[in-house]
Amino acid sequence: MTDTFPVMSEAAEFYYPGNDTGVLVIHGFTGTTQSMHYFGKQLAEVGFTVFGPRLAGHGTDPKDMEKATYEDWIHTVEKGLGKLQTTCDHIFIAGLSMGGTLTLYLAEEYAGIKGIIPINAAIHMPDLIENYKTLKTTETRFVEGIGSDIKQEGVAELAYEETPVKSMRELIVLSELVRNNLANVNAPAMIVSSAEDHVVPPENAREIYESISSDTREFVLLEDSYHVATLDHDKEQLAEKCVVFIKERLKENG
Repeated sequence: MTDTFPVMSEAAEFYYPGNDTGVLVIHGFTGTTQSMHYFGKQLAEVGFTVFGPRLAGHGTDPKDMEKATYEDWIHTVEKGLGKLQTTCDHIFIAGLSMGGTLTLYLAEEYAGIKGIIPINAAIHMPDLIENYKTLKTTETRFVEGIGSDIKQEGVAELAYEETPVKSMRELIVLSELVRNNLANVNAPAMIVSSAEDHVVPPENAREIYESISSDTREFVLLEDSYHVATLDHDKEQLAEKCVVFIKERLKENG
């Protein structure tokens, strides 16, 4: 799909060329690349090649998002994966929220990924499902946004102030698709969960950890961050842990 509205400042895709280790970093539902920029920059500073794509319909206007399907979001991240594969021999993927869902999708569908880092990934959101069931038979097009679930005061996520009702369905379908195929994930995984999350139930991360088939997997609990952990109190610690995780996997691969 083609977006109709201009891209917001700070919402554009970003790319940092580096060595032959590529990291795809994926933002979340109704969010933008702004939420992943600090995280991506920390990875780039140690030499990795980093690409943060802007998901279809995001970072412009909720009316664009309303037209986007989950297949469009998959297409965005598949293109991002392809971009990194042109110059990188080792590919890692990290994603926040629905970005984590898409990270898991890529790990389910593509062999050879060296490691994944889903951060507060969504695979089952009972409240969202119930809300959608109520809203889908009404004339309501947009509801209040879910952005900026951040513990640290004075920090805001660049995200839509409204969520398209149609997009809720797309997230539900994507989440179910990914949840049903978690056993296909074999890539080394670092599953990240905030202890308190007002958007995605923390149980999601535990289910992911227990359901994937990866021989190498670790569970990281963030004690001082809410949903948008990449912008919250634990953002430095999170980036450092990801760098360590990637370097350890590279060492194992010789």
